[in-house]
Amino acid sequence: MNRRLGLLLIVAACVVLFPFRAPAPLYYVPGEGWYYEMFGQNARWQRPRAKEQLDVAEQAFNKSDYNTTLHAAHRVLRVWPLSDYAPDAEYLIGRCLETSGKDEAAFKAYQNIVEKYPRSSRYEEVLWRQYEIANRFLGGEWFRIWGTIPLYPSMDQTAQMFDKIVNNGPYSDVAPHAQLRIGAAREKEKNYPDAVKAYATAADRYYNQPTIASDALFREGLSYARQAAKAEYDQSTAVQAIERFTDFITLYPDDGRVPRAEKAIAWLKAEQVRGNFEIAQFYQKSKKWNGALVYYNEVLQLDPNSSYAASARQRIEALKPRVQASTAN
Repeated sequence: MNRRLGLLLIVAACVVLFPFRAPAPLYYVPGEGWYYEMFGQNARWQRPRAKEQLDVAEQAFNKSDYNTTLHAAHRVLRVWPLSDYAPDAEYLIGRCLETSGKDEAAFKAYQNIVEKYPRSSRYEEVLWRQYEIANRFLGGEWFRIWGTIPLYPSMDQTAQMFDKIVNNGPYSDVAPHAQLRIGAAREKEKNYPDAVKAYATAADRYYNQPTIASDALFREGLSYARQAAKAEYDQSTAVQAIERFTDFITLYPDDGRVPRAEKAIAWLKAEQVRGNFEIAQFYQKSKKWNGALVYYNEVLQLDPNSSYAASARQRIEALKPRVQASTAN
């Protein structure tokens, strides 16, 4: 017992007689990881006032000293989160993360500015930076696990990024472009119904911007057409595609894509003929003579000169006695 008491007294004496610095604070920053603010080293970048601390961060950034920039900028946010200098500190963090290839973390840093500091003078620039980041993912950049290890590309997450940009500023300069990119991302994942919705929103919301509206309407038609190419018995998407291309040609007759729209309409009408012929065949095999007759007649109404027309006429003639017999019974 006396021995333990003696040891405690010795330890207490050491603490009193030989003061020492506590271990450096340990911080975790999403997308960056853990880091220490080491005593003796931080004196070169720590300052007692927010403005001076931000100056250190800006000067370090201009010298491409991104490690110091991050430490100084994070300290502004940690110590003076409500100061006028916090938005610029968050902006510098985003720039550093972009430079180091941590695009997801950079996007989140810019999002912090949007959500926490909506009056920031950098608001519009931040939206454009988010747009450029999302564009890189649209181009195939991989999303990372723990902000470090490239794991997978994802058009769904990319579309969500563009959607967030639109929500951040639906009537900002960047929003129309971001809305179109939502459709592009959905197209890349072959989610044509959602692509159609995205393009329709762009065409309706930004109708007074001809460049955006015409592109949206044309791409909406393309998405419907691609959806129609996958459909077997549902021809409604082909009808929708034809309507969108027709609207495009009517509203923008001088657009250079009009010949492509006309060609697409011709293909879609041929697809409608094929689809109706196949539906008629299905009904005929199921011995549903009336249904078969309706769709063979639809083939002739859509295009009496198509490659399916002659066969449709022959089948109509062959089916008439069966329909009459079933009616008589």
